[in-house]
Amino acid sequence: MLTTDAILRSLTLEPAGADQYLAENAESGHGVVFGGQLLGQSIVAATIGHEGKRVKTVHTVFARAASSEAPVEISVDPLHGGRAFASSTVTISQGERLCTRSLVLLSADEPDFIRHSELAPEVKPPDDRLAAEAGSDGWQVAIVGDVDISDPELVGPPELDVWTRFAGAPPDPTIDQALLAFATDGFLIATAMRPHGGVGQSQAHVTLSTGVISHTLTFHEPLPAAEWMLLSHRSVHAGHGRCYGRANVFRTDGVLAASFVQDGMIRPLEKSRSGPTL
Repeated sequence: MLTTDAILRSLTLEPAGADQYLAENAESGHGVVFGGQLLGQSIVAATIGHEGKRVKTVHTVFARAASSEAPVEISVDPLHGGRAFASSTVTISQGERLCTRSLVLLSADEPDFIRHSELAPEVKPPDDRLAAEAGSDGWQVAIVGDVDISDPELVGPPELDVWTRFAGAPPDPTIDQALLAFATDGFLIATAMRPHGGVGQSQAHVTLSTGVISHTLTFHEPLPAAEWMLLSHRSVHAGHGRCYGRANVFRTDGVLAASFVQDGMIRPLEKSRSGPTL
C-alpha cells in the first residue's frame, strides 16, 4: 500500500528553469510510474501562478509509459490567463521520451445561476477496520462488496464502487485535486474486465498488456482527500483491444465532487515484452 507521504513527495515539484520542474516517483511496482501520479503532477504544475483559480478539467493522453527508475521532467506551456479562466498544456517526459501531455483548464468560482447534480448510489459505507489495517498514513481503498478484482474467475457486471481516502493528507485545495486524480486512474480497466471469465487484474503486465491511453477528469465541488470519497465506475464498452468507461466521485454527504472518463488498452502481452506496450 502506497503511503500518503510517498505520494505527496511525488507531488512536490522542484523548479528546473522557466516553467520547468523535476519530480520523483511514488513506487507502485512493475517498474513503471502509476498514471495517477502523472495526472496529479500535471494538476499541481498547471496551478502554479494561478492563485484564486482551481483546476476545472484535465485532459491527458498517455503516450508512453514512464520508468520508475528516473525522475520525471515537467514542462508547462501557458495558453491563456484571464479573470475567470486560465489554461496550459503540461508535458511530462523522461529525456527524449515524451510520456504524457495534458490540456488543463482552470477556473475561478462564480455564484450559482442554475444547479443540479447526479445522486450518489446507495452503497455500504467503508468498514472502519480498513483504517486500522492501512495505518494512519496510507492510501486506503475499500471495494464495495469485497469484490476481488484480481481474481480472473470472478465474473460480475461491468460496474465497480470503490471507497478511498488519503489518510494524513494536508488541507490544501490543489493537493486535494491532485490526490483525487491519483485515485481515478486505477479501477476502470478492472471494471471492464469483470464480465469476462479468465481475465483479471492479476494478469496485468504478466499475460496481459494493459494501460490507460487517455483520461479526462472534471472537478465539480471541493473534496478533502483525507476524507472518504466514493468512486462509482461503469465500463460501457470493450472491444478491439480497448476499453472505455466513466465514473463519478461522491463525497460522504452525497455531493457529486468530480466525474471522469477513460480509454484503456487490454490485449494479450507479447511474449518478447515484460511491461505495458503502449
